[in-house]
Amino acid sequence: MLAQALRSVVPTAEELRADRQYIIDGTLLPCWSWAAVPGLWSGKHRTTGVVVQVAATLEGQLSWISDPTPGSRHDLYCLDQSGALDHLATYPPIGDKGYIGRGMNTPFKKPPGRELLDWQKTFNKSLNHTRATIERVIAHIKTWKVLHTDYRRPYATFKTTISAVIGLIFYTLT
Repeated sequence: MLAQALRSVVPTAEELRADRQYIIDGTLLPCWSWAAVPGLWSGKHRTTGVVVQVAATLEGQLSWISDPTPGSRHDLYCLDQSGALDHLATYPPIGDKGYIGRGMNTPFKKPPGRELLDWQKTFNKSLNHTRATIERVIAHIKTWKVLHTDYRRPYATFKTTISAVIGLIFYTLT
């Protein structure tokens, strides 16, 4: 009931403003390893859980959290599924190297067998300094215990619980 009551305060991807620039990153919300639920294992994090994408303004204001996706999926897949990039063409969002190829502002990857040029290193340093904002936003979200410890209740209640907590997070921001 709480998730339903708070649904109206949770912004959707369509509500992200095209005239703003956002920083986007994904994070894993850990859960218990349910044998009957495939796809929860995240090789990157070496645990089970679901992935959510988080968008924040350059000033550090939380703007959007996606629906959960199984933890085995890459951040880029989750972002594509959310449809958030469809509304952000004017000011491409900032992301990490995992989002290369989607028109976002991302750091340069080091070419095989070569070093980055000095201006690329300077650009990466500046961009990563800006990206630190989303890391702080995610850290703030994960102060909610249910979002940073293994969720052990039945899996059928996991998405509803996540939705309720996300609703409470946005409710406290209003």
